[in-house]
Amino acid sequence: MYEVNRSVAILKPRQPFLDWLQQLPGSLDGQLQLAELRRDCNALLIPAADDYASAEDFVRQHYRTLFGAELADWCDDEVFWPEMSPQLFLHWFDVEIHSVLTDLVDFPLEREPFVPFDLDQE
Repeated sequence: MYEVNRSVAILKPRQPFLDWLQQLPGSLDGQLQLAELRRDCNALLIPAADDYASAEDFVRQHYRTLFGAELADWCDDEVFWPEMSPQLFLHWFDVEIHSVLTDLVDFPLEREPFVPFDLDQE
């Protein structure tokens, strides 16, 4: 086991995010439930946090990038995106902070560039 020099922020979608998803063209027509969205949501490695407030502050400072990544996972056409603000981000997502990250795997971490999910791909 190894302690990693990062903390974790987990973005859990709230009902307004699901409402946005369902009004997109080609909508999900009730196929997706909020519980499903919240069960397997994005976990983000952030700088190691000494306390909850500093980790939360990091997430707030980067809300635009995080918000954009969440939206792009579902819709890459920014015409359909809301006008992003810190208040809207916190209205659409709960943020969980976990200060300790332990690696239980013996082989090294690998990094890959972020690629948004393509809903049109079959």
